Amino acid sequence: MWPTPPQEQTSFATDRREGPNPLAFTRSLPYRRPMKPQSLQHLAEHLRQFAAERDWEQFHSPKNLAMALSVEVAEIVEHFQWLTEQQSRDLEPAKRAEVEQELADALIYLVRLADQLGIDLLEAAERKLAVNEAKYPAERVRGSPKKYSEYD
Repeated sequence: MWPTPPQEQTSFATDRREGPNPLAFTRSLPYRRPMKPQSLQHLAEHLRQFAAERDWEQFHSPKNLAMALSVEVAEIVEHFQWLTEQQSRDLEPAKRAEVEQELADALIYLVRLADQLGIDLLEAAERKLAVNEAKYPAERVRGSPKKYSEYD
């Protein structure tokens, strides 16, 4: 858990994890402990409230959210560009903290997009996994990166 930031803090602080504390950038705003999402539904509700409090629903069309998600995913990729496989697994703490922030941004846009479209992501993922299990039976594809259409 992040430590409670001081009321007048204006720059990023660090904690035991050696990464920037995103809650520390408060610029004299009263500290509000973030709600800990218990599920994707809870997170979607929190994001709905967050957008409503700022009158941002007008900007959160599926098209705009999909575009924003694409940008955030590209920002994740940027952190790994030109790294070796091993380097991508052994990120420095500061780089890992940056990737964490980008992953969170992507998740936020993904959950918001699904919410706008009325899609339950967990149910959709379960259905997709069932499709993939049929396309890629473990005994047939184990250890192979081929696409399902490339198998005999």
